[in-house]
Amino acid sequence: MERFTLTQARRITLAAQGFGGRALTSPPTARHLRRVVESTGLLQIDSVNVLQRAHYMPAYSRIGPYDTALLDRASSRRPRWLFEYWAHVASLVPVHLQPALRWRMRQAREKAWGGPRSIAENRPDLVRWVLDEVEARGPVTAAEIEEDVPRAKVDWGWNWSDTKQALEFLFYEGAVTSAGRNGSFARRYDLTSRVLPPEVVAAPTPTDEEAYRTLVEVAARAFGIAAEFELRDYFRLPPQGSRQAVADLVEAGVLVPVTVQGWKQQAYLHQDAPGPRKPSVNTFVSPFDPLIWERDRTERLFGLRYRIEIYVPEPKREHGYYVLPFLQGDRFTARADLKADRKAGVLRVPAVWAEPGIDPESTARALRPELERMAGWLGLSAVAPAERGDLAAVLNGVTSSA
Repeated sequence: MERFTLTQARRITLAAQGFGGRALTSPPTARHLRRVVESTGLLQIDSVNVLQRAHYMPAYSRIGPYDTALLDRASSRRPRWLFEYWAHVASLVPVHLQPALRWRMRQAREKAWGGPRSIAENRPDLVRWVLDEVEARGPVTAAEIEEDVPRAKVDWGWNWSDTKQALEFLFYEGAVTSAGRNGSFARRYDLTSRVLPPEVVAAPTPTDEEAYRTLVEVAARAFGIAAEFELRDYFRLPPQGSRQAVADLVEAGVLVPVTVQGWKQQAYLHQDAPGPRKPSVNTFVSPFDPLIWERDRTERLFGLRYRIEIYVPEPKREHGYYVLPFLQGDRFTARADLKADRKAGVLRVPAVWAEPGIDPESTARALRPELERMAGWLGLSAVAPAERGDLAAVLNGVTSSA
């Protein structure tokens, strides 16, 4: 059984994930964006907008400043090549994978979370009415078809009306999907049959076993090298289905069992995994990037212990509110709490921290131009001084790259 060092496994993963390719000499195009999604398999969606929404960040991390309208068009205008669904979590997924996710859609009445599932059970008349409204008026937001139902005033943010919950059930079931988002980031629901390309709608539904194999292979190609439970987590597959899919792919020669130095877990290498080359890259990585979203894997592979602290009370936060690890070559060398102050036109750095064992001066010199590059991408005119953290003073002493 072939054995890989931790450094080799790390570099295989970075290359598989699309990091460290040849630097672009012209603005990124839709073709470059497609390559990013081919590498990642999907883009996780999250509503936090203190810096930039999560689904825009992976492409930036891999190809640099790009026009986010390219991604908006990919999922909101014909011919769409991305659609929204519960994949890892809420995600933008290539449309050709929709048939491989129909097994989850079939399970809506058992697996959808409490509110939407309860509405489907207790108010099927409302679900039918909402579907008729979408058919007649779509694309449409929940607010535009809101039923006059009083809402509870607790738990703001998860306090959906019955109409919204009916829409979310239909979304889980696959009857409706998002035809894009409005300026408030609200989904514009429409019939899935009107949103997806006709050839996708007409595509046969695979068996569950075929679907699991498809999704495990997408995950394996995206990671390059990974343990079974990491492949399973990529699309949140059922354990037994994932294990059988891995076994089938090993038998077919698509996955090759290997060992990784220091890993207790059996590892699998995708047959087309790139070689372990050190990437030339200095970039921030979003907390929701598939490179690091499986936190135990991130710690085993990169030695980076990362926990998102958005929901931690401020006095108890260790590193900050919205903290992004900084990838320098094939290691994470720092992390920075960042905030886009759009009113002032400034990228704020509430905190910046060095990872253990790094050269602070070298990391600060790599960080400075990346902060300026990100500020420019976000339409901000300046980077504010770092406010705290063990790397703040060194970073503030580095002259602007301009």
